[in-house]
Amino acid sequence: MSWFVLVLSGALEAVWATALDRSQGFTRLVPTLVFAVAVVASMGGLSYAMRELPVGTSYAVWVGIGAVLTVAYAMLTGSESVSVAKVVFLAMIVGGVVGLKVVH
Repeated sequence: MSWFVLVLSGALEAVWATALDRSQGFTRLVPTLVFAVAVVASMGGLSYAMRELPVGTSYAVWVGIGAVLTVAYAMLTGSESVSVAKVVFLAMIVGGVVGLKVVH
């Protein structure tokens, strides 16, 4: 259950990071509210997962998932350029996250 919550929390990190950008410095209400809800839920899930998983593994997986999903979403929406190098490096992050799960 902790791994499931950790992955979900990592996905919520991408949600709050994107909402933070769209809030334009907390001047837009809806993105600001999405940010607030997502950041609390994401941190809560990370905290829950850390009750059973090591802090280093938990944090690395949480950040890795959040970073990859944030960049992937930005690429899909056209707000960030796509390149072979970026895709390769994102795949390396995914490989690292999977590796941490395998060795845990």
